[in-house]
Amino acid sequence: MIYSLTQRRKILLKLFFTKLLFLRRKDSSEMNDFVQKNKILSETKSLRLKSILKIKIYIASLRWKTLILPKNTKMQPTKKLKLEELGRIDVEIFKKTEKIPLVVILDNVRSMHNVGAAFRTADAFLVEKIILCGITPKPPHREIHKVALGATESVDWQFYESVKEAVIDLKTLGYEVIGIEQTTNSVMITDFNIDRTKKYALVLGNEVDGISDEILTDLDECLEIPQLGTKHSLNVSVCGGIVMWEFFKGLK
Repeated sequence: MIYSLTQRRKILLKLFFTKLLFLRRKDSSEMNDFVQKNKILSETKSLRLKSILKIKIYIASLRWKTLILPKNTKMQPTKKLKLEELGRIDVEIFKKTEKIPLVVILDNVRSMHNVGAAFRTADAFLVEKIILCGITPKPPHREIHKVALGATESVDWQFYESVKEAVIDLKTLGYEVIGIEQTTNSVMITDFNIDRTKKYALVLGNEVDGISDEILTDLDECLEIPQLGTKHSLNVSVCGGIVMWEFFKGLK
């Protein structure tokens, strides 16, 4: 049987720790010798598994008692982190933090829930700005704040009566404007190459009608999220979360 590289890694590590457990019951000095031998072995080309070299060296550098729990010792249960343990920055530091070159345009998005969710996601992924257009509700508003959880204070935003005007202004500033829409020429987001040297603006359309027809010819590209189920679309806030994360990964 031919094993893949990943399978070989798992087998080697399993054998390694099994041997450690066995030697623990015999003699610590013998076990330490075994660890050192494995350190040397991992440095040879014969294994052809250079990716586990760091793991082996790290293991060899620690005392074996820290690797294997004494008998009758219970593992600490997994617990959720408290808010103060998350290490989040405050609004002032966020304002000064370098953002990714990404602007999100909400094109006549009607739902305050979706607007609030867009702000919250933009805060999480260091989006430069949100542009609200047309009938899109604006902060401050209780319903937006309830979902945004204060992100309307951290994320910069701007309002345009006309989405076309917003798109033209951004193109003038050097942004590549991309619509998130299903069109005859749309490209799957998984096939799109994000260029770190460029600035992008993503247009998210209305919950019913999608992106305004008047700006389709002004867009540099249309991207589509692959879907394999029976429904033809995703909620605006879900769609926004997916594309912002993809561009965050590509631009950060």
